[in-house]
Amino acid sequence: MHCPFCQNQHSRVIDSRVIDAGSAIRRRRECSDCGGRFTTIEKAMLLVLKRNGVSEPFSREKVITGVRRACQGRDVSDDALKRLAQEVEENVRSHGSSQVNANDIGLAILEPLRELDEVAYLRFASVYRSFTSADDFEAEIRKMRRSAKKSDTF
Repeated sequence: MHCPFCQNQHSRVIDSRVIDAGSAIRRRRECSDCGGRFTTIEKAMLLVLKRNGVSEPFSREKVITGVRRACQGRDVSDDALKRLAQEVEENVRSHGSSQVNANDIGLAILEPLRELDEVAYLRFASVYRSFTSADDFEAEIRKMRRSAKKSDTF
């Protein structure tokens, strides 16, 4: 890690703390040359493999932006969207791989979004699953109702 003040390559760690529910480490460092102190954050990188073959770092903000479009006009708070994005990230990270397909992220969004807001879920699913007719909506609503009846009987 280069010192942001003098560009020296050597620094020592003064303090380390776990942040973001254990998904990152915050380190306080001191440059061995100029004595300047600075903070670094270390996080395991999760790469998203897109359909076109390009990979990019996972972004909770992109998840929030996509879900926010589906929630437009609905009573869904920003905090709820942030929690959903965190849940999605935890879900895809739990598979133990440093790379995840973009399609898997969409699948990880569906269930928490259905629990958050059914209308937003239908909007998101209609785009994600490429609904082409009202029949597709009807079939998805029937599946949702069957699922709700199963959970009511337990």
